[in-house]
Amino acid sequence: MLPREQIIENERLTLSKYACRADMSSGRAVYEEPCDFRTDFMRDRDRIIHCNSFRRLKHKTQVFLIPLGDHYRTRLTHTLEVSQIARTVAKSLALNEDLTEAIALGHDLGHTPFGHDGERALNELLPNGFFHNIQSKRVVEVIEKEGRGLNLTYEVIDGIVTHTGQKEPATREGMVVRFCDKIAYINHDIEDAIRGKVITQEMLPERSLKILGKTKTERITKLVRSLVENSGEVIKMDEETQSAHDELRAFMFDKVYRAEPTIAEKDKAAFIIEYLYGYFMKNKDKLPPLYLELSERYGLPCAVGDFISGMTDEYAVDYFGNLCIPKGWKSGYIS
Repeated sequence: MLPREQIIENERLTLSKYACRADMSSGRAVYEEPCDFRTDFMRDRDRIIHCNSFRRLKHKTQVFLIPLGDHYRTRLTHTLEVSQIARTVAKSLALNEDLTEAIALGHDLGHTPFGHDGERALNELLPNGFFHNIQSKRVVEVIEKEGRGLNLTYEVIDGIVTHTGQKEPATREGMVVRFCDKIAYINHDIEDAIRGKVITQEMLPERSLKILGKTKTERITKLVRSLVENSGEVIKMDEETQSAHDELRAFMFDKVYRAEPTIAEKDKAAFIIEYLYGYFMKNKDKLPPLYLELSERYGLPCAVGDFISGMTDEYAVDYFGNLCIPKGWKSGYIS
């Protein structure tokens, strides 16, 4: 029996009836011969980890734009924290850890530079709008591997695109990631906001702290416990815990995500996005070859959005600077 076949057999014996086993996958858009050692979900996880878009997450904003400090979260560290929490929940519920991990690692691949400020700017510019979950799907289906895409399984793509928004995931594993994304960002953003002196511990809602705990570890443990103890056919928390979580989330939106210290630079970030968009719309030939090709297939606005959304914060700032900031004169005169 091949290692992959042994893994699939173990899944049949150990996973919950609600789990999506590897042998239940609806497959890929383009058929590929199975790997001897890994299931399709394991291969998807590995493809995501090794792709360019995943590596760029380390230089993309989570909450604070280009923070001056080594310990603030980036989009990459957020992704890793979501993956860790989601795997814990999936394992505890006897769901498919490999599928859960692949969805978690890929869920933010389409995020813009400058976080949600960049997303809002592109949403206003592009004719069909811009949503990072939809762009994450586009990254893995169209943009990666020089326009060939990663050819991921249906279940992983579904979980990526439904980690936020109105549509619910088709699998329990996707629903676990949807919950754990919020659990991760609310709690690590609290830590970053306190570090950045945007809020203090004493400002956090008293009722939420009483129910969930005063520390990040206590809160995440409580939220995970509630998910594990209350989930079955439906992934959910108990009402009291969910209510406390929602109250804490509302507080973060009010006091952190929309607070002046956090959004002080957002107009500058939006201006950079707007300028770059206008520049490439007028100078199509300045797009890299991949995005020129995409412009022929999907239209210029879409391709420009693809290019800009893939930029890191620093790359976008540097590109803007090279276009707009005068450089010192270097004499080319030969006597």
